[in-house]
Amino acid sequence: MTENASAAEPLAADSAIAVVGMSGRFPGAPDLDTYWANLLGGLCSVTDFTEEELIADGADPQEVRGRDYVPSKGRLADADRFDAELFGFNRTEAAALDPQHRLLLQTAWAALEDAGRSPLGGTARTGVYVGGGPTEHMLAAQTDPGLAASIGALQVRILTDREFLAPWVSYRLGLEGPSLTVQTACSTSLTAVHLAVQSLLLGECDTALAGGVAVDAVHKRGYVHQQGGIYAPDGRCRPFDERAGGTVPGNGVGVVVLRRLSDALADNDPVRAVIRGSAVTNDGATKVGFTAPGVDQQTAAIVEAWAAAGLDPADAQYLEAHGTATALGDRIEAAAASAAFKGALGTGRIGIGSVKSNIGHLDAAAGVAALIKSVLMLEHATLVPNADAGRPHPELGFDDSPFHLVREATAWPEPGFGPRRSGVSSVGIGGTNVHVVLEEAPARAAAGEPDAQGAPEILLLSARTREDLGALAGRLAGALRAPGAPSLTDTAYTLSVGRAPLAVRGYVRAGDRAQAARLLDELASGGGPGLGGPDPLGAAWLAGEPVAREGGGRRVALPSYPFAGESHGAYRLVPPAAVAPGGTEPARGEGPADREQGVRALLAEALGLADTDDPEMTYFAAGGDSLTAVHLVGCLRDDFDLDVPITLFLEQLTLHEMARRIVATGEGDESLDALLAEFESE
Repeated sequence: MTENASAAEPLAADSAIAVVGMSGRFPGAPDLDTYWANLLGGLCSVTDFTEEELIADGADPQEVRGRDYVPSKGRLADADRFDAELFGFNRTEAAALDPQHRLLLQTAWAALEDAGRSPLGGTARTGVYVGGGPTEHMLAAQTDPGLAASIGALQVRILTDREFLAPWVSYRLGLEGPSLTVQTACSTSLTAVHLAVQSLLLGECDTALAGGVAVDAVHKRGYVHQQGGIYAPDGRCRPFDERAGGTVPGNGVGVVVLRRLSDALADNDPVRAVIRGSAVTNDGATKVGFTAPGVDQQTAAIVEAWAAAGLDPADAQYLEAHGTATALGDRIEAAAASAAFKGALGTGRIGIGSVKSNIGHLDAAAGVAALIKSVLMLEHATLVPNADAGRPHPELGFDDSPFHLVREATAWPEPGFGPRRSGVSSVGIGGTNVHVVLEEAPARAAAGEPDAQGAPEILLLSARTREDLGALAGRLAGALRAPGAPSLTDTAYTLSVGRAPLAVRGYVRAGDRAQAARLLDELASGGGPGLGGPDPLGAAWLAGEPVAREGGGRRVALPSYPFAGESHGAYRLVPPAAVAPGGTEPARGEGPADREQGVRALLAEALGLADTDDPEMTYFAAGGDSLTAVHLVGCLRDDFDLDVPITLFLEQLTLHEMARRIVATGEGDESLDALLAEFESE
């Protein structure tokens, strides 16, 4: 360790940022436990599709059978599933909402739960810094006149455009800090992390969500290889390898929860790793072309990040590189990193790798996938290999550099001085380079629990449905049986302060983890809802009352919500004629009864209902809001020659009564244009 690094150690808690929560879904990995297992095993999770699979899922047969078509991708399974009701979307909105938005909302929720923080309420001054890529769904939706006619052009844009990724998270989770959608191409999500770090250090927020999502299409797709292009001819990404031939596209989503380290330690947060510094640069005009990377500013980003940390790059033991496996990209990145880390004593001391070998290139989510991989390696004190790693490419000069390509899982030895540290790099087309300095979490005193039964604890659980409650109870039972399980006291505390109180509830009362796990299994199998004996706190919880558990504890990582939403599909650029949305016009009819029936059909279409036969269903219960009301007022005027006041939709009316009032009223609302103008300005 350098003298500079030693001097900086006491300042870490004041200037460092803690990673207190994480969540992600990546190719071959629906959760981070599976992600880690895949990384540890050096598994390549890129999927190779058959011709039949691709054509059955709507791919162009002529393209699929082309000589240069590569039927491979880092595919994200079930990317079209979404727990819409949990987030307050009706069926029509959920179908129009871009899959990227759906996945990001669920991942942000899960990340906050992983941090031991309720995803609803109590999270003011929480910033959101995220980004995403372009999607087929967005392009198809925004160019479909039928959909615009059905729900309104403005609504289509708000539900599909990636510029609204951050605002939707802030709105649905009630987060009142800065909310920024970030776009720097392939380096988007790591740039988002850098901006979140800066916001925390400036005091703009106290907690920040940062990350990215990339789901260009939910359908099974490969790609066309072009000679001299960036994509590999064989569907495999081999960064820094002598067999490297290019990258492979992939889909995924990842979010980290960040807090100032001093705050995290004071609040007993589950610190998973520490960000000591970060930096962003741009290549400007110092490169051969707009899409080409540059050496000097990649080097500068690394050096500046370690300087911000008060450390020297030579203090690193590992570098998680951008690593696209393209000839130009790998060569320039190796040169830039070698220049930045040249102070490391000896050759081959620093391990280097890229998660793209495992999951492909996740575009806007690539950086956060790499960051999460690095945090997991620090937590497990283990270096994981590049998937199917061979010998380094001789043109990279690793034999005379500080780096060695990690080719097998190995223990990450404790350094002679200081904690384990790594760097994470990300590079975007257009020249935005990002580097983040990571450090293992500070030692935390173990919260032991005696083998004998202690005072009973109440574990409070809730979910949207009984099925979800059972799944959650089963997951928690498994977590309490796992090695290194948290204490029952910390589990009860985290459940009480770190989960949203939902409608379907249950509890177990237990004196130790083994008993709690048994009762949770019983709850998961349909027992309960209160198990382990009567309890006043549990009774109040089941009655839906606000409860406050007595006693403290520490926030610990527990299983997150078991999202089990149905498939809401995704729009295609060339949709089948049979499913073109919004293609029917409501029957207008002549008499009041015909008009009322037509109005009810219009309400059902706008609210995503099969019908409006339920006499007790209200507009708001069906998911109606002010934006839908603006659209309906316009449709009623255009399709039925009815001028209805916008205020009618703000009343607590059933849909039956609303349809009757609409037909009976038929009065103009001269304030509609003003309301539209006000909405646009907001």
